[in-house]
Amino acid sequence: MKLKLPLYLLCLFCISCEQGDIEIFDARPMFSSDLHGQWILVNYWADWCPPCIKEIPEINSFASKHPEVIVLAFNFDRLAAEDLRPQIKKFGIKYPSLITHPKGLWGIATPTTLPATYFISPGGEIAFTSLKPQDEKSLSLIYDSLKKGG
Repeated sequence: MKLKLPLYLLCLFCISCEQGDIEIFDARPMFSSDLHGQWILVNYWADWCPPCIKEIPEINSFASKHPEVIVLAFNFDRLAAEDLRPQIKKFGIKYPSLITHPKGLWGIATPTTLPATYFISPGGEIAFTSLKPQDEKSLSLIYDSLKKGG
């Protein structure tokens, strides 16, 4: 019994110190295994892209109406933290921002045009790609259709 408690505490400590494989801006790292079985929306954006900026409040709205969907931003320019922080605040992005490139997670190559939005299925496959601006209504319709297998 004396050995079990220290061993348990050591295991608990090691687990709590474990680093995730997905880096999120200003948040704890995530584990890609935690995303399995979840719908995910990934949105590429840039501060020089007016349609991207117009789309941000719409994505905020979608995220609040669909909390079961993991909504993630990815800055096209891959800004450093000190540059990304004021941009996120200025444009009111309320959903987590990926630092880890989506290509390594889901095979999403950097798009040639912005904005770009991707729905990732619970199985980890790209289920939908849009290379044009979306609003909350269109995102909800797409998501509902994808959930139904359409």
